Amino acid sequence: MSVTAPRGFRAAGVVAGLKDSGSRDLALVVNDGPSRAAAGVFTRNRVRAAPVLWSEQVLKGARVRAVVLNAGGANACTGAPGFQDTHATAEKAAEVLDDSAGEIAVCSTGLIGERLPMDLLLTGLDKAAAELSRGDGGLAAADAIRTTDTVAKISFRQGAGGYMIGAMAKGAGMLAPSLATMLCVITTDADLPAEALDRALRAATGVTLDRLDADGCMSTNDTVLLLASGAAEVVPDEEEFTALLTEVCGDLTRQLLVDAEGASKAIAIEVVGAASEDDAVTVGRSVARNNLLKCAIHGEDPNWGRVLSAVGTTDAVFEPDHLNVAINGVWVCRNGSFGDDRDKVDLRPRDVTITVDLSAGPHSATVWTTDLTADYVHENSAYST
Repeated sequence: MSVTAPRGFRAAGVVAGLKDSGSRDLALVVNDGPSRAAAGVFTRNRVRAAPVLWSEQVLKGARVRAVVLNAGGANACTGAPGFQDTHATAEKAAEVLDDSAGEIAVCSTGLIGERLPMDLLLTGLDKAAAELSRGDGGLAAADAIRTTDTVAKISFRQGAGGYMIGAMAKGAGMLAPSLATMLCVITTDADLPAEALDRALRAATGVTLDRLDADGCMSTNDTVLLLASGAAEVVPDEEEFTALLTEVCGDLTRQLLVDAEGASKAIAIEVVGAASEDDAVTVGRSVARNNLLKCAIHGEDPNWGRVLSAVGTTDAVFEPDHLNVAINGVWVCRNGSFGDDRDKVDLRPRDVTITVDLSAGPHSATVWTTDLTADYVHENSAYST
């Protein structure tokens, strides 16, 4: 049921004609309340798409009635006309819902640098409004936001007292911090104020979606929205809610990872023994972005020297002769030199775990990435992004 698992939400996914394939390409998620509390986090790319700029302004009011999401065009780097198109999208959604454009968030994904065919998009909103439902609407919406995704990504959990959290996400390329989601909408029927939603969302995405780094490319459009309807009439403990939300975001992170463009390996970079969590994340990201290592893992070569080389480019606290590295449980590097026989490492499974022990403190973090494949190169040379 995706975003319609919680009470108080309806959704739709329709064909507006934005994609040449004729597939669904326009989604609408509506919060019927009674609450409209909302929070959001966005890409930290300095080049930001018009829908990001619009939705950031909407979230300053801490209330969202609906979210319009389109595939088939990012509406990024389109100047003032592109922002006007986003405004027109929100105005149209407000019209069909008899509401205010100031509480309509907008998200777009697809090709950068081209304006959207607004006649098709606005007509599609009429169609989407007519098809809003709680039953099939959630799955249709999740399907409509896909670009190179091979499957729709959804998740939901039930909390104490019966409230629900539901979510949908899309993303297969340009997956890198910040957020690494491209687009994600999370809903809940719990009754929480916007301030609590914001704290929970930042905590949850900080250790999940924000640590997915498939290809080192940060999108102009990354958006994660959390909407609360309050329809369950349950006020959950904030810590418990945050933990459940983190589960949902972690589930989506895994789905995004295994569906990343061209990937044949899902790689977890576990950094332990760090002087600080920031150090652990910095090292994890450096290792995750090392193309030589990503190629080695694709070739099922446990080349731990490339791990150490990546660690050495960071400003993290460590001593080179105290570094240890394990690949799928085999400590191939001990104290900055060779360790157990690398031939013991089995890299045939899809899941690969690289553990880096900095021997510098008690902190740890995990960053997720993928291997670098010929399929990835082909997809991103044949498909315009």
